[in-house]
Amino acid sequence: MKILHAIISMDPAGGGPPIMAARLAAAQASLGCQTRIVSYRFPETQSRIATALQGIPGIAGVRLDELPPPGPLERFFASGVKPFVQPMLADVDLVHLHGVWDPLIYAVSRLAAKAGKPYVVTPHGMLDPWSLSQKRMKKQIALQLGYRRMLNGAAFLHFLNSDERDLTRDLQLTARSLIIPNGIFLEELDPLPARGKFRDAHRELAGAKIVLFLSRLHYKKGLDYLADAFAVVVKDFPDARLVVAGPDDGAKAAFEQQTARLGIADRVHLVGPLYGAEKIAALRDCDCFCLPSRQEGFSLAVTEAMACESPVVISAECHFPEVAQAGAGIIAKLNASDIAAGIKTVLQDADSAKRMGLAGRELVVSRFTWPKVAEQMIEGYQQAIQVRK
Repeated sequence: MKILHAIISMDPAGGGPPIMAARLAAAQASLGCQTRIVSYRFPETQSRIATALQGIPGIAGVRLDELPPPGPLERFFASGVKPFVQPMLADVDLVHLHGVWDPLIYAVSRLAAKAGKPYVVTPHGMLDPWSLSQKRMKKQIALQLGYRRMLNGAAFLHFLNSDERDLTRDLQLTARSLIIPNGIFLEELDPLPARGKFRDAHRELAGAKIVLFLSRLHYKKGLDYLADAFAVVVKDFPDARLVVAGPDDGAKAAFEQQTARLGIADRVHLVGPLYGAEKIAALRDCDCFCLPSRQEGFSLAVTEAMACESPVVISAECHFPEVAQAGAGIIAKLNASDIAAGIKTVLQDADSAKRMGLAGRELVVSRFTWPKVAEQMIEGYQQAIQVRK
């Protein structure tokens, strides 16, 4: 099978979509598919992308096609997509679109439709009520001007969990839906490193109980809730330290101001984005991983944390009920009090926390690996191609 993935950028600073696109394509290539990814080239991101792609199993079998850097008009109209993508479509069986609200995605969907090629859309949580409430008017206009037609024309809409699908019902979309989770490559983690490497690299954390946040520093990730919650946690755990890892996506300044106002800035450590071995070391050394998001489709960070045997505390809005079902952590209501209670529950009992971590690892190994995900996705593609025939 020949598959074309399309995404605006492969920059890992974009969070889940580029990480998923790279690994799904690589897993499909390892299963014998011919996969390629088309995206815009942003010169300032090239080094970061190259580093992020290193070591992904099967990535050598994926062809990466980059469109020229987009100027202001191209970012709005995507008029330069056609001469590059149209020839690609002659030699693919199916197109997989990652994201919704971008002219490149819309342009590729129209080209695929005209070429008679089925396409799949993974919204990555961009269609749930919280996401739609951001720049609401702009998105409503976009739906009327063609994006609803794009979504309805998909062979299927790929949702990462049943909550994400159910939250789109008010849109009354007519395309078939398919639920397939994200995954991880165990090869990128195993053998798990011995604990202590991250602490050794950050001597200021020696002897501390580490609460780790690892994601983009964006408003939707709930750093404001986490700051308020951590101010409560340190009253009972004065040796606790909050490590915040990830690229700034607009929320860093407000978070720093909030922690200063709460009097906990000296217990908060912003370490910037972590990739590869550094990221795994941080996940191994934390006593509790916390992601209090306002909205998630399917968090790869939570999945990686569990694979590293870290107990997790997440918001219900992460839509990851398997965490509680497997006993891998705590799902809290999206408020500081409940998040703080969840963190304290993990920190106060090391034996219980260890059991949570082992349960999370077992959950990931049994259900959430890229080879399993790729097999399910290819089966969905095959059905879509048969329907089109």
